[in-house]
Amino acid sequence: VQLQASGGGLVQAGGSLRLSCAGSGRSSTRYDVGWFRQVSGKEREFVAAIKRTGSSTSYADSAKGRFTISRDTAKNTAYLQMNSLKPEDTAIYFCAADVRRILSDDLRQYPGAYDYWGQGTLVTVSS
Repeated sequence: VQLQASGGGLVQAGGSLRLSCAGSGRSSTRYDVGWFRQVSGKEREFVAAIKRTGSSTSYADSAKGRFTISRDTAKNTAYLQMNSLKPEDTAIYFCAADVRRILSDDLRQYPGAYDYWGQGTLVTVSS
């Protein structure tokens, strides 16, 4: 599966952005999606994940209550709606696909569980 992340940009603290992750090469119902972010010099950090059918979601503590992950299976696209953004949310955001564990009920929160990655989109939150 090929993934294309988009929607990043520069926003003031308290603002909102919606990231998109467009998939191709594999049906949307055949992979789970995770969003991760990375700051230069630090490890890639889990943000949110959603099951292939959209039936279940998982969030990092830093994202709970501010971010919402969703997906449109017809469009083969996943989204990350980010509200109340903070300067510490500044990072490159990546979407990823887990194709091996789609029949399990849980969602993985570590990068090694994901098989395919998009190219990343930069989010910058100014104070």
